[in-house]
Amino acid sequence: MSAENTSESLDSATSVAQSASTLGTENQPTATNPNPQLQEQAKSSLATRIAGGGIGLSIGAMVAALIVGGLLIAFTDPATQKASGYFFARPTDTLSAAWSAASEAYLAMFRGSIFNYEAKTFTKAIYPFTETLTVATPLILAGLAVAIAFRTGLFNIGAQGQIILGAIVSAYVAITWDLPIFIMLPLIILGGILGGGFWGGLVGLLKAKTGAHEVILSIMLNYIAVNLLLFLLKTPLLQRPGNTNPISPSLEDYAVFPKLFGHSFRLNWSFVIAVLAVLFVAWLMNRSTLGFRLRAVGANPRAAQTAGISVATGYIIVMAIAGALAGLAGTAQVSGTERVLSTGVAASFGFDAITVALLGRSTPWGTFFAALLYGAFRAGGVAMQVETGTPIDLVLVVQALIVLFIAAPPLVRAIFRLPDPSKPKKKKASSQTVAEAK
Repeated sequence: MSAENTSESLDSATSVAQSASTLGTENQPTATNPNPQLQEQAKSSLATRIAGGGIGLSIGAMVAALIVGGLLIAFTDPATQKASGYFFARPTDTLSAAWSAASEAYLAMFRGSIFNYEAKTFTKAIYPFTETLTVATPLILAGLAVAIAFRTGLFNIGAQGQIILGAIVSAYVAITWDLPIFIMLPLIILGGILGGGFWGGLVGLLKAKTGAHEVILSIMLNYIAVNLLLFLLKTPLLQRPGNTNPISPSLEDYAVFPKLFGHSFRLNWSFVIAVLAVLFVAWLMNRSTLGFRLRAVGANPRAAQTAGISVATGYIIVMAIAGALAGLAGTAQVSGTERVLSTGVAASFGFDAITVALLGRSTPWGTFFAALLYGAFRAGGVAMQVETGTPIDLVLVVQALIVLFIAAPPLVRAIFRLPDPSKPKKKKASSQTVAEAK
């Protein structure tokens, strides 16, 4: 049975279910005369799904992490520690110092990541937000690489290596070829897609043919990619002439993405590519036949195999697509912000992408906004450290706390009293029902 036949069968089953749901509804309220009680129940059910579902849990995890982070900032503040020495004499001094330390740190983060309301010019005021978008660009692409694998039942730990391979191929194309910008940039983008896609597809191929676990495969390929990059940067192929450091020559202007809002900002057209990637993944997973097959493999591989869907082919395809997305993150680094290929080109984007995908609930737009949040943390963390002296490591602690709270949904629901959509809501007996019972 092909995937198309499976899809048709699913549509037929849906039609039958809809037809069956209409049986026995002749005496039910019509659309022109709706039952207010039913409408209220529907609204309540929708609110429950939103509050207790993925959106509510993600927001709750973020808020809880910020609260705990604020407490850590307050406890490590010298003024708060000094005031705590005479807490029982004047407790308000300690509370005031703690609030001042936490609020000033978060306000500094806001000014460094969203909007600097203390700036004298509009350009400087919005510059922090453009920096957030710049930092978030590789996180969006790498997060999508992890999220799409999650949807297919795979755990892609290899985004780090896929970013590196994409960066290597893109840098090689940019350094060795001398072509007009309208030809060079598409070739650089294609190089990143092919490099990352090959590295990700290799994981899928080995898993499909040998049964090896994708986590082990991707971790080992990460190490290979890191050492391969270090080796190539010490050879004449990519090393800067006359330099013994592992760094490539600087890319020419025709091999670099143009600035999106002029030279006053670092934000470039790689962010637009990231947005297009989000749209592509949303269409692929929710609208295409291939996406249906991949989701079927992720939901139940045995059922998908029974329905005629090749699980092995699905693994190879999804890991190749994931690798291509991560490779684009490497391209965004090389031809976007860095303009060189170095050993730190991938930074920690590949591992941060796991957190981004978890926070975004493995959905395209959820991953997009989660990446923006992490970009804000990174961009604002520097300003927080400079302005208030708060260690930037606390930003990493907040990120880790977000993952912790996401991994414990019952804890988040208990803290914020969020409803659990999986549990049936107890229905209250109406006055009419009570009267009829009497």
